Amino acid sequence: MGATANVTNFTIANFEAEVLSSTSPVLVDFWAEWCGPCKMLSPTIDELAGEYSGKVKFGKVNIDSEQDLAVRYNIQSIPTVLLFKGGQIAGQVVGMGPKKKFKDAIDKQLV
Repeated sequence: MGATANVTNFTIANFEAEVLSSTSPVLVDFWAEWCGPCKMLSPTIDELAGEYSGKVKFGKVNIDSEQDLAVRYNIQSIPTVLLFKGGQIAGQVVGMGPKKKFKDAIDKQLV
């Protein structure tokens, strides 16, 4: 379960440039290979990335290979989706949910 065309793999090496310095809102999906709900959420994230292409940047952080980022953002359970705007956390959705829940969180960042 890697990234798709519209979804970037974020790492400690590119997080600053891709997320914190981004001029557009960024949705970051914290996940792990062994996490069933994360795998169930992945198609929703891919769909949203297509729908919001050009408006919002989308990416994933594998908490097993990027433990420093998981610790930095105090990720307690996965999936956790953080929305960044202007380098700051502007929204959060923890766990699975309907696509609308994620769309609502994204739309709040676009006003």
